[in-house]
Amino acid sequence: MKSHIFHRRLDYEYPMIVRGKGIYLYDNKGKKYIDACGGAIVANLGHGIKEIAKEMERLALKFSYLHGSQFTSKEMEEYGKELSKIVPKGMKPFFVSGGSEANESAVKLAKQYHYDSGNKKKWKVIRRTPGYHGSTILAMSLTSKESMRKPQKEYLLNFPSIPAPYCYRCAFGKKHPSCKMECARELEKIIKKENPNTVSAFIAEPVIGASSGAAIAPPKGYFPIIKKICSKYNVLLILDEVLTGFGRTGEWFAFQHYDCVPDIFTAGKGISGGFVPLSAVFSSQKIIDAIRKGSGNFIHGFTYENHPLTTGTGKAVLKYMKKHDLVSKSRKQGKYLLSKLFSLKDIDVVGDVRGLGLLAGVEFVKDKKSKEPFSRETHLAEKIVQACLKSGLNIYFSVGFADGKRGDAILIAPPFIVTEREIDKIVSILKSSILEVKNNLKYGRQIPNT
Repeated sequence: MKSHIFHRRLDYEYPMIVRGKGIYLYDNKGKKYIDACGGAIVANLGHGIKEIAKEMERLALKFSYLHGSQFTSKEMEEYGKELSKIVPKGMKPFFVSGGSEANESAVKLAKQYHYDSGNKKKWKVIRRTPGYHGSTILAMSLTSKESMRKPQKEYLLNFPSIPAPYCYRCAFGKKHPSCKMECARELEKIIKKENPNTVSAFIAEPVIGASSGAAIAPPKGYFPIIKKICSKYNVLLILDEVLTGFGRTGEWFAFQHYDCVPDIFTAGKGISGGFVPLSAVFSSQKIIDAIRKGSGNFIHGFTYENHPLTTGTGKAVLKYMKKHDLVSKSRKQGKYLLSKLFSLKDIDVVGDVRGLGLLAGVEFVKDKKSKEPFSRETHLAEKIVQACLKSGLNIYFSVGFADGKRGDAILIAPPFIVTEREIDKIVSILKSSILEVKNNLKYGRQIPNT
């Protein structure tokens, strides 16, 4: 079918989805897919939830739009009150439309905090490699994925960077726990090198997501060390929970696994279950108080900030999650998913299986002993995703994270309502697809398009 849409992927034939129900999607040819990644790790609740759709209709009939700098709404104020019960004490949300907006807002918020506190030279943000924080120019400047940065290189700031806690490929060639968390302690070295008077914030994903590796979780002691270093040098800790927040890792927020409270954290994707574009920046009270005493307002905004329909929908999603105890289900089913995925390690191209909650990653290697990645020309991860889709399974791929160019992994992150029987089906299709691609590579055959 000829399309009049400028699709992102120009070499791909998009299946046309006509409806979804639970963890399943159905296309216009009658084919059924298990949505084992919630799109881009977004549809955490599944598809076709009538009670949320009805609430969206009710909200849309009330008013079309209220500007965030002019009015508030009952639903948004009630949403804030409910959120206060699951976030660290005193943290308040500023709502925007997507993860890139949220992370961009967080960095600007940190800068204004220092500006209004009299530390006007503090502006640098330290990032991690690998790491991903969005597609806007500032967010991409904080992203280490070279394939994304290269076409926009001239626009990007060169923020300082430290290695992420990627234990499978330790940047220091060490093993935990004898490493003594050298990757975390590297933060103090880079702050000193850059001059503490110029460093505003450190930003990190609590668990690295799909665009910069797959489900890379740090050791337990990592973030307490990071937090202590940030506090020592008056550097704000920003945690990017866009992918991991709202239950994905088996807690409301991934930082709750690590005994660490950030100064600022962002949330998106699962915050609305994918029903509307919604994300949030959660700020500690000390930041809000400093801005109140300084500039008097956050000098930043978007047309759809604090939007009544999206925030009202967020409130309905939060209510639904609590009613059905979905965070506990994510934790329980995540353990089952990982236990099943570990069986894939018998396949010679599977290098690592990892994850937390219902966020699981499988990394592929050409050689298990050396951990050598496949060449990028092989397109291994993409071929595995394509083979899965052919068999009715939708998963997510991640590439280029191992050394800036190479690296193949897939991410499995089904909705929290997934059953053990459905997990068994997911792993079965995945295993057969990996073996199919592996054998086709051996004999030079191609995976046909879906």
